[in-house]
Amino acid sequence: MALPTLTPEQRQAALAKAAETRAARAKLLADVRSGAVSFKELLDRDDDIAKRIKVSQALRALPGVGNVKAAQLMAKADVDEARRIGGLGAQQRRKLIEATSR
Repeated sequence: MALPTLTPEQRQAALAKAAETRAARAKLLADVRSGAVSFKELLDRDDDIAKRIKVSQALRALPGVGNVKAAQLMAKADVDEARRIGGLGAQQRRKLIEATSR
């Protein structure tokens, strides 16, 4: 199936919406990094911005968590590396919250 042809105005609107979404996601991750939003609060959010953040990216936003530790936490919680927050199950959320609250 071919992609629809967009008018220049539609294309500009789509680009502006994508930029707003990226900015909102970056601000949310910065809030997690600064401690203004906890990891549990991030997982409990029900908006599209939070749901579309990759779990690995959210874990790396935590102080003291890098690529290796994020991968270890995700392996403990049985979370695939490409999983997004919106796709987590209740058990996976619980395991991640327990692992990050220590």
